[in-house]
Amino acid sequence: MMRIPFNHYQIQGNEIKYIKEAIASGHISGDGKFTNKCNSYFEKLLGVKKCLLTTSCTDALEMAGLLIGLKPGDEIIVPSFTFVSTINAFVLHGAKPIFIDIRCDTLNMDETQLENLITHKTKAIVPVHYAGVGCEMNTIMDIANHYKIPVVEDNAHGLFGKYKGKYLGTFGTFSTQSFHETKNISCGEGGSLNINDSKYITRAEIIREKGTNRSRFFRGMVDKYTWVDIGSSFLPSDILAAILYAQLEQHDKTQAKRKMIWEYYNENLKDWAHKNSVGLPNIPENCDQAYHMFYLIMSSHKQRSALIEHLKENDIMAVFHYLPLHLSDMGEKFGYKIGEFPVTEKMSEYLIRLPFFNDISENDLLTVVDTVNKFQINK
Repeated sequence: MMRIPFNHYQIQGNEIKYIKEAIASGHISGDGKFTNKCNSYFEKLLGVKKCLLTTSCTDALEMAGLLIGLKPGDEIIVPSFTFVSTINAFVLHGAKPIFIDIRCDTLNMDETQLENLITHKTKAIVPVHYAGVGCEMNTIMDIANHYKIPVVEDNAHGLFGKYKGKYLGTFGTFSTQSFHETKNISCGEGGSLNINDSKYITRAEIIREKGTNRSRFFRGMVDKYTWVDIGSSFLPSDILAAILYAQLEQHDKTQAKRKMIWEYYNENLKDWAHKNSVGLPNIPENCDQAYHMFYLIMSSHKQRSALIEHLKENDIMAVFHYLPLHLSDMGEKFGYKIGEFPVTEKMSEYLIRLPFFNDISENDLLTVVDTVNKFQINK
């Protein structure tokens, strides 16, 4: 393991205490005390109609696909520059990915291309708030509402981020969160489905509980529960929820630390970046970012590879990000070819992510910055 890893998980506060409480309660399966606390926390903070904790963001996306009622041949508009779960959750139900290119500035869905991709088969639009910077949600929602198409916000990067003063994840019909170990707030593996349209809540609870009305039974609304719909087991253990709730209690402290890390990188690398024609993250004035990551956009794939190797030689782990989904084996099966989404292909080749985690020390930050500043770019 390198001296400065790309990511490192840190206990924030009461994690161990709450794990012991969950075990002592005798209820460590789904929908225990801490699961309910987390759901209530998000509903109150974000103002969503319903939050349902899941075992992963992938599961939350799969639930959204079930709730939309996908059929084979339906189409989902989604960026090619994203993690595979964003589209796999819908392809799993027979949908076809309709990829869209990204903007050069925010690396988010290029909303100017959106309307031309809509057909009578379009069943959802899935914007991804890359690096916790909001997509142009006003435009996206105007188009979606005009065509009466549900929007599923993939907000895996964007918890606590805002677009025009409103929390990310509160615009679409649904939104999904990730609490993977690389995220700002984490329980190792976990996610949530946020529902902004009340008509989906009852069925969402059924789908999440293996297709049964078990949630209504536990609330005393029915005298027994039974199989009533399709579904699966999407509930996380209450032990995971205990960890997550302890992290949520410290979220102000966490976000303040991550803001400091992001601003330190930005301030101390801007001169080097300007001198060497390297791109830094762009944060529009109408966005409050989530401080999820810090990246550099090099001028070529060769430069990117050289910088990763330079950092590695200095015991620093840096990584690139998404490989374009349209150029994957599955993408080719859907008929996509190289050159169709030029911005996505360029950013995939040029982008590098620097170490970014809650307990990175000031000395390690200084080391990363000094090492990058010493990197000589041959022009």
